[in-house]
Amino acid sequence: MTVVLAMAAALWGIGIAMKAPYSARFTMIGVLLAAVLLVQLVLPDGHPLREATGGDPRLWGLLIGLGLVVWAYSLVFRRIKARARRGQARDEAPQAGSFSETELERYARHIVLREIGGPGQKALKEARVLVIGAGGLGAPALQYLAAAGVGTIGVIDDDVVDNSNLQRQVIHTDARIGMPKVHSAAEAMEALNPYVTVRPYQRRLSEEIATDLFTEYDLVLDGSDNFDTRYLVNRTCAALGIPLIAAALTQWEGQISLYDPAKGTPCYECIFPQRPAPGLVPSCAEAGVLGPLPGVIGAMMAVEAVKAITGAGEGLRGRMMIHDALYGETRVMALKPKADCPICGGDREGQTT
Repeated sequence: MTVVLAMAAALWGIGIAMKAPYSARFTMIGVLLAAVLLVQLVLPDGHPLREATGGDPRLWGLLIGLGLVVWAYSLVFRRIKARARRGQARDEAPQAGSFSETELERYARHIVLREIGGPGQKALKEARVLVIGAGGLGAPALQYLAAAGVGTIGVIDDDVVDNSNLQRQVIHTDARIGMPKVHSAAEAMEALNPYVTVRPYQRRLSEEIATDLFTEYDLVLDGSDNFDTRYLVNRTCAALGIPLIAAALTQWEGQISLYDPAKGTPCYECIFPQRPAPGLVPSCAEAGVLGPLPGVIGAMMAVEAVKAITGAGEGLRGRMMIHDALYGETRVMALKPKADCPICGGDREGQTT
């Protein structure tokens, strides 16, 4: 037994040295214990290897069983604790649309802003916002939407948290590597603000579900990383008359705009009628991306969402902001709709373009 425990300690030390997540370290030890148990069950009594690893499979079966019980207990305990926090938050809010004392204190810096005030914060509480993607752009946008008090936040993504995401996708943590991104993001948002409702959708956005899903929301934020999804999101939003805040990143540069053809702006396909040729716009995995850049652009997505919901200031309707982080330059350009756009061209009849 001493040999096995020494090996487990060595594996844990290697995990620390390699900065492996806890889940990976426990997995390595679990594989070791399973191998020891197999040795105990397969090899005959008196075998040197069996004797060196304890000599009794019941002992190792008991240890593995106790470990599984402790792991299950901790998992259930965390979920019960999170549910209790959400229940307490709901109890503090006496009725829909009103604010508890805790909420008033939480949102005080918004409420004293002349452009937002109490009515604006109430609009945020009643708003329903869908975020496409819980990655680089979605991560900061989701955090700030939750912190701002947006009442219902949906997030759809079919990916899981990977170690390579943590350089920029700040809503996720090392301990949640391997967890579906939507559940990791939901856990973080609910921990940040238990007064919001989070709806995670662990699946890929498709043509079959897009319309039914989008009709449940007032505003869509698109932080997806592929053109198929971007064009699908744009088509659906334009057809339903839902404003769309879309952003994109590459290496050191990001762009963002608000597309709302129902109010006279171009749609995404007016500006990008054709997807670029393969290889012309490489992905973040291929070309790299500055870690803080998604935070800058993703936070801007949340800013534009708050402005669109509350009516504060002038948003990016009909304008595109381009930020070059390498040279510290930001420019805004005017966008014009295309009269022959196959997606939204017929929606602006009689409007000035």
